[in-house]
Amino acid sequence: MHWLDQCLKSCADYPVIIIDNASIDNTVAFIEQNYPNVILFKQKENLGFGQANNLGIRYALDKGAEHVFLLNQDAYLVDTVLNDLVAFQKKQPKHGILSPIHITGDQIKLDKNFSIFMRKECSGQFYSDFVLGNTLKAVYEVPFINAAAWLISKACLETVGGFDPLFFHYAEDDNYCQRVLYHGFKIGVLPQSYVIHDRAERKPIQPKKYTEAYFALAIRKFKVRFADVNNKEALRQLRLKLKYAKKQYLKAAFLLSFYNYKGLKKEYKTLKKLEKAVRQSYAVNKTKGSHYI
Repeated sequence: MHWLDQCLKSCADYPVIIIDNASIDNTVAFIEQNYPNVILFKQKENLGFGQANNLGIRYALDKGAEHVFLLNQDAYLVDTVLNDLVAFQKKQPKHGILSPIHITGDQIKLDKNFSIFMRKECSGQFYSDFVLGNTLKAVYEVPFINAAAWLISKACLETVGGFDPLFFHYAEDDNYCQRVLYHGFKIGVLPQSYVIHDRAERKPIQPKKYTEAYFALAIRKFKVRFADVNNKEALRQLRLKLKYAKKQYLKAAFLLSFYNYKGLKKEYKTLKKLEKAVRQSYAVNKTKGSHYI
């Protein structure tokens, strides 16, 4: 609710699909009262980021959309950004995903995470071109950009599919970008188009060992690494990872390190349960098709 009105006002010139992931505030009533023309899908449970987006994507494609733009509720369109993205994607259809530049809510700097994704190792001369006054490229290609403001082409969606249900929340965009690149599409950022990503900067917190947050992070990293279709050795490495994890908890038992034994054993069993799903994801995502949507 804190962001929703400004988000929807910025989208007033476009058809909008909203997936409400079983919110517990006044979101649904507010939308129905103030934005009756949007398409609203009300969920009885939280489907997670990816699966909720898949519902909206499927609906848009069924209605004949050639492009689908994903926008977080805490992000707002600036000027003609969406028209600019669509026009560019029509001219260069190999760019399956296009993103504008993400700026902060006060509009005085780049979104922190976005700035990390655009560092030299990822985007080449992006920062240098701005600082040195060089002619800006029409698009800066990157291996990843977060999904707060993605334009995805129909061709990309029908080749790569939607978000993988292996991921509930976080890292689904990492996985999707891996697949986009694998299937020969490009990911680009337009340097003169903007969205406001109105979120607070949070310092990353390293979770305490063997807590629920620790295991959640381990699971996320495990899925991203071993479901990466660009890594030909992923499944062999997956087997070795599980073998090593088992060896570690058995070693802890031998050393009578019961705290580490308990935590390492839980970590091994948690990751072992994911093995089949990760292998299946890897196999499916190497094929072309409208998977998951």
